[in-house]
Amino acid sequence: MNSTVVLTTLVGYKIMLVLIGFWAQRRVQSEQDFFLAGRQLGPWVAAVSYSASAASAWTLLGMSGLAFALGLSTFWVALGAVLGCGISWFVLAPRIMHIAGEERVLSATEFIALGTTGPQRQRIITLASLIILVSFVVYVASQFQGAGNTFASTFAMGSAESIALGGAIIMIYTLLGGFWAVSVTDTIQGLLMIITAVLLPVAAIVHLGGPIEFYGALQESTNENFMSLSGGAAGLTLLGMLIGSLAIGISSFGQPHLAARFMALRDKRALRQGQVIATGWYAIVFFGMFLLGLCGRLLVPELENPEQVFFAVNEALFPSALGAVLLAAVLSAIMSTADSMLLVCGTTVAHDMGITRRYQLRALLLSRLVIAVISIMAVAVAIYLPSTIFQRVLFAWVAIGSALGPTIVCRAMGLTLPESRILPAIATGFVAAVVFYLLPNTPGDIAERTIPFALGLSVLLLHRPV
Repeated sequence: MNSTVVLTTLVGYKIMLVLIGFWAQRRVQSEQDFFLAGRQLGPWVAAVSYSASAASAWTLLGMSGLAFALGLSTFWVALGAVLGCGISWFVLAPRIMHIAGEERVLSATEFIALGTTGPQRQRIITLASLIILVSFVVYVASQFQGAGNTFASTFAMGSAESIALGGAIIMIYTLLGGFWAVSVTDTIQGLLMIITAVLLPVAAIVHLGGPIEFYGALQESTNENFMSLSGGAAGLTLLGMLIGSLAIGISSFGQPHLAARFMALRDKRALRQGQVIATGWYAIVFFGMFLLGLCGRLLVPELENPEQVFFAVNEALFPSALGAVLLAAVLSAIMSTADSMLLVCGTTVAHDMGITRRYQLRALLLSRLVIAVISIMAVAVAIYLPSTIFQRVLFAWVAIGSALGPTIVCRAMGLTLPESRILPAIATGFVAAVVFYLLPNTPGDIAERTIPFALGLSVLLLHRPV
């Protein structure tokens, strides 16, 4: 691929994102504007920015890489992600939107702490905030690592320089425009991602002779386990694989940057339209990357790193300007998650932990300084603590989902929670997620994806007052 064409495309794309940041800056007059866009998000911006910020680099790079490595059994992971999105939008979103609007809540941490008072409230906010910071620094680091992989695979750049460059671009427009900039840029990035998720696998299948020829070639060139929806598993192992794969969407219930989209919706009509848009986007992008990974086994069978299959297929099919546009889609996926998480971290430290209340005249400045510091920390983690994108994302996703998800779900469903049980539930979910991450993998990662969330939920529900 012509690196000059790629560089020109990416530079133009980044300039556009920064200009959006300057545009959005004029709409930011208060904390509510900076953190929730004044609760004025329409259906397309809310739904597509939600989807893009949830999908991240692990969808385009990790999901396609997983399908490349494991085969048809990855179908269940894609289905689990779509189901998680559907439940979030159709079950949780209406309730979170209503409660957050009535209570004037600006963050997931405030939502979790609703109804609590005094020192107990402060402990809940502090623990939730620390978990968000730790998990999101790890998650954002994975996004910066994805940016580094993109630059390093295209240009003669070292990994560290690539990671620092990608992180700087993301930080700039997030600092400028807050939630408005993040949501609008995420929408543009989400549309680019869905175009890529359709165009690249369709082009690959056409290149291979069509669907029938593609499937036949897969059967001839791969083994029986690769072509099995069970992945060669049977009995309890198969059950664990299925439940674990489908359960990947559970942790989405506890993601603060996703709950923020529900809080920022402008009205019920936007909610109803957003439900369809978000779920449809998820289905197209996840199953598109699933197909792309399978195509990669035929087009680039000797590929050593499965997470590079997106780049390899893109270069094989589109070594031109169109390929450069598709390459920009990877950076879109990265930025659409990283910017949202950086903003949540700013909300957590500056607003939830009370810094902006003590220095009200400098609230926006302090929020921006927090985001800058966290960006630098994430860049350092990405450079000095390397890991695969999928594994790093999975840990952070499950850890924060297991810690905060049970309380968010219970609050959204209108359950009365004992104030004394919220803190133990948050701690239980997070510690269990860390423990199961360190233990050997179970089939489909069923233990890691389900048990921490279930333990946190049980702490809340098994101790409810009679």
